[in-house]
Amino acid sequence: MAHPEPHFLIITFPAQGHINPAIQFAKRLIHAGATVSFATGVYARRRMSMLPKLKGLSFVTFSDGLDDGFIAKVHDPSVLMSDMKRCGSQTLRELILSMANEGRPVTCLIYSLGLTWAADVARDLHLPSAFFWNQPATVLGIYYYYFNGYEDAIRNTSKDPSSFVQLPGLPPYTARDLPSFVVDSSAYSFVLPMFQEQLEDISKEENPIVLVNTFDALEPEALKAIDRFKLIAVGPSMPSAFIEDGTDPSDTCFGGDLFQNSNNDYVEWLNSQDISSVIYVSFGSIFVLSKQQIEEIAKGLLKSDRPFLWVIRAKEDGREEDIESITEDVQLKGKIVRWCSQVEVLKHPSVGCFLTHCGWNSSLESLVSGVPVVAFPQCSDQWTNAKLIEDACRTGVRVSVNNEGIVEGEEITRCLDLVMGGERGIELRQNAKKWKDLAGQAVKEGGSSYINLNDFMREVQHGCH
Repeated sequence: MAHPEPHFLIITFPAQGHINPAIQFAKRLIHAGATVSFATGVYARRRMSMLPKLKGLSFVTFSDGLDDGFIAKVHDPSVLMSDMKRCGSQTLRELILSMANEGRPVTCLIYSLGLTWAADVARDLHLPSAFFWNQPATVLGIYYYYFNGYEDAIRNTSKDPSSFVQLPGLPPYTARDLPSFVVDSSAYSFVLPMFQEQLEDISKEENPIVLVNTFDALEPEALKAIDRFKLIAVGPSMPSAFIEDGTDPSDTCFGGDLFQNSNNDYVEWLNSQDISSVIYVSFGSIFVLSKQQIEEIAKGLLKSDRPFLWVIRAKEDGREEDIESITEDVQLKGKIVRWCSQVEVLKHPSVGCFLTHCGWNSSLESLVSGVPVVAFPQCSDQWTNAKLIEDACRTGVRVSVNNEGIVEGEEITRCLDLVMGGERGIELRQNAKKWKDLAGQAVKEGGSSYINLNDFMREVQHGCH
């Protein structure tokens, strides 16, 4: 007997780093035979300048308590999260019930980090749900064991830089390899309780399913490290045109993205550069570098004597990273922009190195593009991502900080020289090419993530979840 086409409702935390990969995952579900409703908060939807047009994909908005944006509440994150839970729970429930009344019942709810209340709503409505984890399986394993018997062991590593902690199913880690929140919980005191609540909530499920934005070949052991959860690798979750040859008409990555309209003058500049000669520099959309650190990066780039494309972006709350101290010599050597399409840049043949903060989206994009990395992590999962890049994938080198926590210009130049030239550079580029091929194979028909996704859909469709 044929089963009806499954209808997935995806809801994500209203931030660019959560929304972008979730939309790409939605497109994968549609290509596998589902329909998807993508739910975003009013403020997040208002900021999205471009949306993919794809049959089977619809966008709906709901009030999550942040209709006027984060800025009014960012001074007290606990208030922000409480308002999201109160407003979001009510409006999500109304949305699911209205879809059922319209003859479009939801088959399964997929929710992202920070939205434990979404899973509560699904349980109350007897609706299957799955958690979409947009960080490495390795990081999920570290958080899980931190809250399940290994907190003291993990904390002890921060007291002795040479010590390490051994967690079940994972390699040994020193303090600089662990997510920053478990080493210094005071930096963002609301984050660890949020992770703990998320993991405890997943554990309430009879058959807890976590869809992970990774692929089997990248984290084979970490995907099996938590016996309590069923971790399913469904990544890398990014535009198909970035992974495969050709362009999917629904991809918005080329010439723009969901949150920005593109000024393509940087593409013309890239076109004028030699193959694999350009250093691409970007530190994501959240953290603001200090003036001192920006000056040191400028020194390192100038001394490396290579062309570079450097994104120094304006922030959502009006703060901008300081570019006044960057000398004319630096600006003449490279190109500085406020925004660019990262996937478009990394796919460009002139780019030979990515100086990155190692956010997981950026880390995956470097692997899929086959571009080696200078890993420059700031906080959160980025420390662990840098460890994966340097030691597991062997596609990059990691910078070292001085006693003040600053990466000096000479250290940046040293790492750039290693990646861009010599025998080490050749080895890194060869490894990057290998991971590019493995990532592409994972999502193609017959690949591990392709098979995993279809198995998950069948499980949901047959009501076994």
